[in-house]
Amino acid sequence: MERIRDLSSKTAAVIFTKSSCCMCHSIKTLFYELGASPAIHELDKDSEGREMERALRRISYTLEKLHPQVTGT
Repeated sequence: MERIRDLSSKTAAVIFTKSSCCMCHSIKTLFYELGASPAIHELDKDSEGREMERALRRISYTLEKLHPQVTGT
């Protein structure tokens, strides 16, 4: 978790990806097309990648619970 905070504190946007993920590639491309220069951190190329992925999932789950969700009918 500390490593995620450290990476996130160094730049306005960090994208945590996996090098083989086609959706990750699409997201990176979208950011670049919008003129952003995010830091890219590929979890599958990091020795602590699995632990970081688990921490990111916990963060995502917590945020999902905190924010209201609106669905259309």
